[in-house]
Amino acid sequence: MTVKKPLIGAISAVALATSLSAMAEPLKIGVLVPLTGDLQSYGEPALKASQLAAKEINAVGGVLGEDVQIASGDTQTSPQPGVAAAQKLVNIEGVNAIFGALSSGVTIPVAQSVSKPEKVPQISSASTSPVITSLDDDDFLFRTVPSDAFQGVALSEVTQEKSYDNVSIIYINNDYGKGLADAFTKAFEKAGGTVSASVAYEQGQAAYRGELQQAANDAAEALVLIGYPENGQTILRQSLEGGFFKNFVFTDGMKAPELVDNLGAQYLEGSVGTVPQARADSPGAQHFSSAYEGEYGSLPPKPYLDTAYDAFYLLSLAAQAAGTTDSVAIRDQLRAVANPPGEKVGPGEFKKAVKLLEGGQEIDYEGASGTVNFDANGDVPGTFGEWTFKDGEVVTTRIFEPKM
Repeated sequence: MTVKKPLIGAISAVALATSLSAMAEPLKIGVLVPLTGDLQSYGEPALKASQLAAKEINAVGGVLGEDVQIASGDTQTSPQPGVAAAQKLVNIEGVNAIFGALSSGVTIPVAQSVSKPEKVPQISSASTSPVITSLDDDDFLFRTVPSDAFQGVALSEVTQEKSYDNVSIIYINNDYGKGLADAFTKAFEKAGGTVSASVAYEQGQAAYRGELQQAANDAAEALVLIGYPENGQTILRQSLEGGFFKNFVFTDGMKAPELVDNLGAQYLEGSVGTVPQARADSPGAQHFSSAYEGEYGSLPPKPYLDTAYDAFYLLSLAAQAAGTTDSVAIRDQLRAVANPPGEKVGPGEFKKAVKLLEGGQEIDYEGASGTVNFDANGDVPGTFGEWTFKDGEVVTTRIFEPKM
């Protein structure tokens, strides 16, 4: 008896891809960002970066021939509301993938409570906690920003270059704050420095004088503040008013120009900080900067806008490569579109990427934030920026790779 082959066996790869594209539902990406809470000032620009990516992609035909759609959710910069917003995006809005969250303290519970059990790929553009590297997430959590295991070294180098030999740390009591405080302490002490005190603080308090009293001592020359702007500015104000510290070293979460408006430029002048940051002269970075300014008028001096744009692009490219909006299939294509080998494509080149994929060729997305090659843990490499407050402005003084 002759057994007939399934019809699909007679369809060419190109015809199959075309068939899948025709059957695909529109790609819907959930944008999970803080529109309220401590990181509110970071949330809206990140949402705009996602909307810019979507506009560019849809202008050249969208994903699988359909406009990519956005559904947004407010994390409130807090784990419980963040998880609730993610559940709504997946179970009610029906998103195929999630961009977000920003805070590690929200991203991690979302990955464990929503992304992993619901099998939805998630890419964070700003969650830097070292905990994420070894998190049991079934490979559904990725990030387009380097781990704080690297930023801790970068922060140590910047602190040493200010000739501070003895510092105290006040850090926000979440995965981001503790992870970065530990990474900095390890690197700084290895280099011969001394950390006199390391004190956690809780969000939403009216006063932090108790934490400042624990951190302050005669030996400490500066305060390393690892936090977010809303409560961070309260700590700074009370430190200045109480005479606890006048020299400050900051991390990415405190790179906020509104601190100048709220505290006064003279009190922040010369303070330094670090932030994961791409080299501004790359074609991808230049395209993103020009496109963002063209769409919104100006590019704010906030971190993680380029990494937000890249996360949205990668999810869209992965769906295009998969030929379907199935969530697991998108997850399985993320490394294929982000890593070598393949022809390089960059920001603003979605049409080129589609043509290459339809021709059976591999692609390697080189992002606005630089190289976004995902390793086995979903982590990426990266460079860091040293920034300072100068004449009331946030100024980047250099881009560098930390000496690991």
